Amino acid sequence: MEEADLTLPLSQDTFHDLWNNVFLSTENESLPPPEGLLSQNMDFWEDPETMQETKNVPTAPTVPAISNYAGEHGFNLEFHDSGTAKSVTSTYSVKLGKLFCQLAKTTPIGVLVKEEPPQGAVIRATAVYKKTEHVGEVVKRCPHHQSEDLSDNKSHLIRVEGSQLAQYFEDPNTRRHSVTVPYERPQLGSEMTTILLSFMCNSSCMGGMNRRPILTILTLETTEGEVLGRRCFEVRVCACPGRDRKTEEGNLEKSGTKQTKKRKSAPAPDTSTAKKSKSASSGEDEDKEIYTLSIRGRNRYLWFKSLNDGLELMDKTGPKIKQEIPAPSSGKRLLKGGSDSD
Repeated sequence: MEEADLTLPLSQDTFHDLWNNVFLSTENESLPPPEGLLSQNMDFWEDPETMQETKNVPTAPTVPAISNYAGEHGFNLEFHDSGTAKSVTSTYSVKLGKLFCQLAKTTPIGVLVKEEPPQGAVIRATAVYKKTEHVGEVVKRCPHHQSEDLSDNKSHLIRVEGSQLAQYFEDPNTRRHSVTVPYERPQLGSEMTTILLSFMCNSSCMGGMNRRPILTILTLETTEGEVLGRRCFEVRVCACPGRDRKTEEGNLEKSGTKQTKKRKSAPAPDTSTAKKSKSASSGEDEDKEIYTLSIRGRNRYLWFKSLNDGLELMDKTGPKIKQEIPAPSSGKRLLKGGSDSD
């Protein structure tokens, strides 16, 4: 038998040559790592600066603050006075601190600052439930309205209209939704900047807000997420904002009037207790005091006189001796257990 040829073909190198050419050759140190190793160890090749920026992204608090905070920049809001007509699509009540608006209708809100915020500042809008028993839940749209929406942010309740720079966020820890829009300086001759918000679900929608009152929090923030100012107001999304605002303001006035009437009609302090205590302390003096009684009719007078004479006699003789009260000399006689026929 012929011995097998153990030499490799000319098209292939030995393992020793391959090792020297790929890994150990000093002339090829600048070669990138093999494609297979790069895909398997992607984390090993990440940019350290990118990793540092990801770690520094601020997270939203578990329970957002709802207190108003003007801050050093004097952050404030201004709403247009649209009245209470049935035709208005949005109206704000100063008495209630509440915004009434229609579903998916644009609501203009003026943003005022006394000092211009830093470059790149944004305005963030977040919706939370007002009552403490619901504040931990995320405010979302109802399944019905979500199914009709084809946008990427169909689960967000608050939308920013008229700006292509709006960004929608979902916090990875709390799952709360928020939307930001860059702060713009007021135009020449104007003191405020206007942002356009729309609410994409009714307050009465089942599976969504389900008649639970909500608050909208607008914050002025830096690019790093530092809060420079905060304003909070209640929102009701309904079919007829003007009518509902008028009704709630009327109910507020009625409740205030009732409380005022209750305070005015409060009963006067009871002095009968003091009188009773005083009479108890001076009981003997009252027994000796003489009172005058006016009686109409002689027969009735004689009857009361005989009754009084009997009581006077009992006081003189003592309580153990029973004295029969004499009957009046004339007029009707006293009945002693008998019937009218007797």
